[in-house]
Amino acid sequence: MTVSDVDPAQFRQLLGRFATGVVVVTTQNADGAPAGMTANSLASVSLEPPLVSLCVERAAHLHDALQRARGFVINVLAEHQEAVSRRFAGPHPNRFDGIGYTLNDRGLAVLDGTLAHIECERFAEYPGGDHTIVVGRVIGGATGEGRPLLYYRGGYAALG
Repeated sequence: MTVSDVDPAQFRQLLGRFATGVVVVTTQNADGAPAGMTANSLASVSLEPPLVSLCVERAAHLHDALQRARGFVINVLAEHQEAVSRRFAGPHPNRFDGIGYTLNDRGLAVLDGTLAHIECERFAEYPGGDHTIVVGRVIGGATGEGRPLLYYRGGYAALG
């Protein structure tokens, strides 16, 4: 007996019922300038050592930069940051223009107004279909206050 994959439309419908938080992953591109993209595939992997994972599409503009980078920051977006998420999700040529951020001591962008930022060193990566699973070792970060920006059924949502 062989098992066939579910078709992509049904796959999206099925996983669309799982609400996720929204993050912007930041690192540096080849010339040292800040680079970033929106993601919702963040997961905790391990407590000892502290590891998280992200899945990054191989065709994404940030994919190559993440493979070269020694570190990255995961910026957990607050419910009022939908415009930030959209900016970093789309093909905007100057994603950081008009977006408040500071550079940490490693030169990585930490966005203003987030619920948390998680500083990571690249720990490992694994092939995952049309994505790469990037594992980061958490080396620092900070938390803020507020409510999370969520993604649910193909759109943005907030806690009720």
